[in-house]
Parts: sequence; structure tokens; C-alpha cells
Amino acid sequence: MNDLGLLRDRRFALLLAARTISVLGSAFAPVALAFGVLNLPGATASTLSVVLTAEALPMVVFTLVGGVIADRLPRNRVLTAAEFLMAAGFFALAVMMLTGWTPLPALSAAAALSGVATAVAFPALTGIIPEVVPEDRLQTGNALLGLGMNVSRVAGAVLGGGAVVLFGGGWALAVSGAMFAVAGVLVALLRMKPGERPRGERHSVLADLRDGWREFSSRQWIWVVVAQFSLMIMAIQASHGVLGPLLAKESLGGPAAWSAFLAGEAVGTIAGVLVSLRLRPKRPILVAVLLCLPTALPTALLGLDAPLWGIVAGAFVLGVCFDVFGVLWMTTMQREIPAESLSRVSSYDMLGSLMFGPLGLLLAGPAASLFGIEAALLGCAVIVVLSTLAALLSPGVRNLRAPEPKAPLEPASP
Repeated sequence: MNDLGLLRDRRFALLLAARTISVLGSAFAPVALAFGVLNLPGATASTLSVVLTAEALPMVVFTLVGGVIADRLPRNRVLTAAEFLMAAGFFALAVMMLTGWTPLPALSAAAALSGVATAVAFPALTGIIPEVVPEDRLQTGNALLGLGMNVSRVAGAVLGGGAVVLFGGGWALAVSGAMFAVAGVLVALLRMKPGERPRGERHSVLADLRDGWREFSSRQWIWVVVAQFSLMIMAIQASHGVLGPLLAKESLGGPAAWSAFLAGEAVGTIAGVLVSLRLRPKRPILVAVLLCLPTALPTALLGLDAPLWGIVAGAFVLGVCFDVFGVLWMTTMQREIPAESLSRVSSYDMLGSLMFGPLGLLLAGPAASLFGIEAALLGCAVIVVLSTLAALLSPGVRNLRAPEPKAPLEPASP
């Protein structure tokens, strides 16, 4: 059976469908939430910063606990709970937008629910893939999951922007909530085989976290790239979450223009799948980090007031690079980290990568006021480039090699 035979596997098909629908719901959210908040009476860039920070902060606070939970409990059940929690958060946001009762603390609390759900879901997702996909087809499995999610991002960016323009942010957020609920039902149908994951002696949460930290910190390539991403995500959160939508509202054409930006990025991730299905670099982390350099392009173009078509083209390049990076990174982690601690290591990955994200969101509004939107965007692009160049100095990043492909077994003699 070839690699695409994974699509005929019931468990993989369910996981693929659930992730595709869940990401479709997520793709509605950035445009709906950003312009829904900005269109509220008296709202400013700082208002949007507060709501997005309330969503991002729980990702940092709860991600380590999410890793412990996903290494202790069946990961399909953890994912199910996370999807339903995400649905609850977006339904609450939708109800507030549709009824006009939108106090900032309530909006922030509802946004925080989705942040908690993300913190729980991400480590479980990283760990469940090798339980469903055979080791020799991990990269293909990650790429196919990426394809479904990326198609959803394209559709969601286009449909989400259209829904905001035609019906308003509240209805778009309601659709997002419904999609998360459907994804939760699909994951609930995913039956895992008993004994698929090694079960060690049960320890305290702190002991589990210490064990996960040892696995994480003993591998230079992981902590160096995570440190790089902590700065990159800070810059990208600021530019994509606040500065970009603010510039789009003022001079690019509003939500339709920002939807075009997000769609360009999403189309790039689909093209990236075609690359990641075939690319088998001997030094996967080195290639992955090098691909981070072009991701500064769209932010720089926004800061330089480039025409919209050029900015969308830059977003396409970012999408290609991020998709290939993600597949190489996930596959390498799933191959190199023991299954029983994979979710905890993934949670440290997520924590480190996202820990400065709320800071970027919080500072974006004041930075736009102090320096101007364009100057703040150019500063974000510089941070991406410098952090990537610093990561390339690491021997662990440059020298980690992928395992040699196993030779096919000879057929038995008759």
C-alpha cells in the first residue's frame, strides 16, 4: 500500500476530517474577531490587543498542564474535550456580538476559553499522530493532515471575510463554534487500540513536568528553535493580530483586503504540502530553520506600503515556508522523542514558542501609536530575520540528521 493508502484507514480519515473541520472553524475567527471588535463603539487597536491577549495568554499558562494531561489520558478524549471547549468560547463570543452586550471583560473571558482549549489540544494532537500513523509514513501523515488544514484555511479566510462583510462578525463566530462542535463529535468516534502507548509508573504532575523538561532540554536542536520561535511568534502575533488588520482598515480596503492576505498565506500552505510530501532532507531541522528567513517578507512589504497584490504574494511565500517547516518539525519530533513523553515535550515547545506572543499583542497597539504602523511592522520583520540567523549558529540545528530510509523487506520464498 502506498503512502496515500492512509486515506483509506478509518482512524486516520476520522482524524483528518476532524482537524480539517476544526481548522475551518479557526479560519473564520481571525477576520470575524478582529473586525468584530474593531467595529464596536469606541473600540481602538488597544481594545483588540486586550481581547487577543486574553486569548493568547492561557495558551502560555495552561500548555504544560495540557502536555501532562495528554501523556496521561487517552489523547482522543483530550482532543474531544478541547474541541467542545473551543466551541463554547466561540458561541459565547457570537452571542455577545449578536446581542450587542459586549463588555470588554466578558469578551476577554470568552476569548480565554479558546486559548485554554488550544493549550490542551496542541500537545494531544502532536502525540496522537504517531499512534494513528505508522512510523515510516509519519511525514506523509503530517503532510496530509496539513493539506486538509491548509485547504480549510483558504476556504475559511475567503468565506470568513465574506461572512463578516455580509452578515457581521457575530454570525461568522457562530459558524466557527458549530464547526468546533462537529470536530469534537468526529474525534469522539476515534477509537484507539488498547496498549498502543507505553504506560510508565504514575508520578505527580511536577515529576511528570521534570521528566518532560529533561527530554526537552537535552536536545539542543529543540530548545534553540523554540527560543527562535518565541521571538518570531511575538513579531508575527503583533503584525498578523493587530498591526496588519489596523493597516488594512486604514489604507488597504478593510476586511476584504485582510481576507485576501490570509487567503494568500493559506494557498501558500497548500503549495507547501506538495513540497513536503516529496522533500526528504538529510538535515531536516537545518532546512526548516532556513525556511524561516522568507517568512519576514509579507510583514516587510506591509511596512513598506507595497501594493496589495505584492503583499498577498509575500503571504503566499510565508505559507509555503511555514507549511514545510511544520511538517519537518513535527515529523522530527515524533521520530526523536519517546512516545510516552511526546506530548509533554510538545507542550514545552508550545510554551516556549508562544510565551512572548501575548507581549507582542499587548505592545502592538501602543507601538503603532508611538512609531506608526509601518515602522512597527518593519521592526517585526527585523526580529524574524535576526532570530533565525541566531538559530543557525547552533551545531544541533545544523547537524541533526534524519534516519536512513529502511530497505523494503524481501518477499518470502515460496
